[in-house]
Amino acid sequence: MDKMESQAAVEARPGADEAGLADPGDMELLAKMGYKQELRRQYSTVQIFAVAFSIMGLVPSIASTLAFSLPAGPAGMVWGWFTASILIFTVGLAMADMASAMPTAGGLYWWTHYFAGDKYKKVLSFLVGYSNTLGLIGGMCSVDYTLSLMILACVSITRDGNYSASNGTIYGVYVGLIIIHALCGIYTGKIMPKIQTFCIFINIAIIVATVIALPVGKVTRGGSLNSGSYVYGHVDNLTTWPTGWSFILAFLAPIWSIGFFDSCVHMSEEALHAAKAVPLGIIWSAGCATVLGFMVLSIIAAVMNQDVSATLSSVYGQPMAQIYFDALGKRGALGFMGVLIVIQFLIGLSLIVAASRQVWAFSRDGALPFSGYFRHVSKRIRYQPVRAIVGLVVISIIFGLLCLINSVAANALFSLFVASNYVAWGTPILCRLIWGKTRFRPGEFYTGIFSRPIATIAIIWLVFGLILSMFPSTGPNPTAENMNYTIVINGFVWVASMAYYFLFARKWYTGPKMTIDAPSNATDSSTGVDHVGEKQDKGPEHPHTS
Repeated sequence: MDKMESQAAVEARPGADEAGLADPGDMELLAKMGYKQELRRQYSTVQIFAVAFSIMGLVPSIASTLAFSLPAGPAGMVWGWFTASILIFTVGLAMADMASAMPTAGGLYWWTHYFAGDKYKKVLSFLVGYSNTLGLIGGMCSVDYTLSLMILACVSITRDGNYSASNGTIYGVYVGLIIIHALCGIYTGKIMPKIQTFCIFINIAIIVATVIALPVGKVTRGGSLNSGSYVYGHVDNLTTWPTGWSFILAFLAPIWSIGFFDSCVHMSEEALHAAKAVPLGIIWSAGCATVLGFMVLSIIAAVMNQDVSATLSSVYGQPMAQIYFDALGKRGALGFMGVLIVIQFLIGLSLIVAASRQVWAFSRDGALPFSGYFRHVSKRIRYQPVRAIVGLVVISIIFGLLCLINSVAANALFSLFVASNYVAWGTPILCRLIWGKTRFRPGEFYTGIFSRPIATIAIIWLVFGLILSMFPSTGPNPTAENMNYTIVINGFVWVASMAYYFLFARKWYTGPKMTIDAPSNATDSSTGVDHVGEKQDKGPEHPHTS
């Protein structure tokens, strides 16, 4: 179909009076998946990349996860990142193949429904949708909880370590940040793409500044840099696990840090030329995290105190704050922590935007409670899923009450975003490998003959990473304070979602629904799908079906 025919096909559909929302080509591709265009397409390829790159927020993410890798020493920290991030990159490649072929905001559960066998498609897509949604909520909670700790760590630095925030204070700051992020997510829709572009520059700036300022500051203050053999060859073990397993547990740092490139998928229906922009956003963000993270961690290892335990148990509450303080002094540490706080805030803003699109898409397909309410798009406020954002805020504030217990309880909840997302990422890739050999038709981005081998490696890694995320990090005999409750929290999510499905949702959840209005008995000439007469559990056809 040439461009003129494609545009005519779109304009012939009801709702084409809102053609200003998107280019006809993007509308046509989305229509082949059964959806009409409801959100405004305004994100370029660079800005789609910026969403994921911003959410990863490399330096603040490294700062937040140093406690996972420091116990293995500098070599474990640096090489653990490099090894795991390469394997995580294969997941990005496998996801990019599908994102190019089938770009939709609810991509992960949509792909699962499309590829899975007929007996399993509804239940698996339901599980993936809930895992992905709750994983994103867990990420929101984790980002704003960490941001509240960063802010209060700065207060501690200004008072020379003579301040420790109460759980109530931490929760109060956390709630305030959640609400501010919601308001920004709702009312900055018009300039959000420009905010994402700014996120690229500020993230690159803090990386460059950290790489330059830390060693210069350390030397200027009379210190000396650690040798290359120390940085790349010295292994510690501050756990009671065997040293080899302590090194493997350092993989948790990149697992937690490089965790949201699927946000590009959730922005698919707002991306210009989505079949190209979304996969490139995924692989650029994951690839940059691999290379730049290795560089930043190498510098951190070169300037940090060789007494790793002193850094790990910093009086300021965060190892990265101690590293900045040791190398740059009080003012320098406050300056860099201030920039990290700004970036962490932008991470939370980008994340609530991406998460709201997943909630909106899942509600559009009728899977969430009160779906009719949350699937509404506000035309008055720049075509934003305002109700989905408000729902996310309410849930995050409720979940955040765990902050009032202790940090262990809070971290148990926030572990949702690793284990649940790994299930959500791995299931559609596995379904494609098992059932999708003849159903998959490549989009504009495709890894070719390497596609299935890459997907196989990705599945092996995701299974391993899922198991790894459930290990207690301090040793094999954890106490209640340092136990890893990931299996408890995520097990509850998976069991509860499946119980909800078999008791109730199976009666009405049919998988992705078609939202395009069509004349009676009309057939889409591009896909050959009878929109009115088709069975709902079959779902829309592959968008590249000729």
